Amino acid sequence: MKVHILDDWADTLRHLPCFARLAGHEVTVWTDRAEGADLAARLRGAEAICLFRERTRITADLLDALPDLRLISGRGAWPHVDVAACAARGVAFASRRPDEAPNHAAAELTWALILAALRDLPGQMASAKAGHWQAGVGRTLRGKTIGIYGHGRIGRLVAGYAAAFGARVLWWGSDAGCARATAEGGKVPGSRAEFFALSDIVTLHLRLTPQTSGIITAADLAQMGPQSVLVNTSRAGLIAPGALLAALNAGRPGQAALDVFDTEPLTDPADPLLSHPRVIATPHIGFVTEEEFDLQFADIFDQVNAFAAGAPIHLVTP
Repeated sequence: MKVHILDDWADTLRHLPCFARLAGHEVTVWTDRAEGADLAARLRGAEAICLFRERTRITADLLDALPDLRLISGRGAWPHVDVAACAARGVAFASRRPDEAPNHAAAELTWALILAALRDLPGQMASAKAGHWQAGVGRTLRGKTIGIYGHGRIGRLVAGYAAAFGARVLWWGSDAGCARATAEGGKVPGSRAEFFALSDIVTLHLRLTPQTSGIITAADLAQMGPQSVLVNTSRAGLIAPGALLAALNAGRPGQAALDVFDTEPLTDPADPLLSHPRVIATPHIGFVTEEEFDLQFADIFDQVNAFAAGAPIHLVTP
């Protein structure tokens, strides 16, 4: 098959073991971003498209421009794919959602951001390189209270890191998630307001769905203390539009450590959230490790091979 891989911005995949699974196919790897007519033009003749997470949206207009397309292969949730449009045009969409495998890379970045915020690592590094040596005084993680919003696979990994560092953990989320946390011996406070007020660090670990969009409100953020930190390595849309910037300007929370933004890629250095003096920012690298890529794209490429062999797997389209 003529297979096109989109959005491999660091040109990583062809150097990983999983890439050998596409031997026998005619493969094109795109290492830059394209949209609209430019995207349709570069994909002309493609029979299969491999998606790089949510970096490209699959729309009805794009599908109409690709009459040779037979398969779209992805991994995980698919808010960026118009599944109904795929089905209506006879394009198969396959995407494995591995419920049993937590994303260790995202959990590790979450922990790195927590430490970076408490010790002001970006500021200390910049000060040292500028020849100014120490810049201010950090805070110790041991004994702090970490509020984990979302009792899922990544949240449980973060809770394990907290225990290793001597931090306390509070849980919040859906009724089912809070029940699971309680059943496992976790601490669930008496109210949502108490969760935000008692947490020195609040870290979000939810999927973005219509039900969770904007689930973190301005009122929630206002409960946080002036020295607290909000960490988001999940999705920016979990926070109500504009609420975080307004909360930071009001001083509650005191800091935010963010890996996700409403617009991505975010390349405007003057963006008010990205440039905020109390924001530590990384460019959505929670899943960006060689090991995680190899794991995820092994599934994506296996879906291509299964489809080519006439025995498709992990189909989302009927």
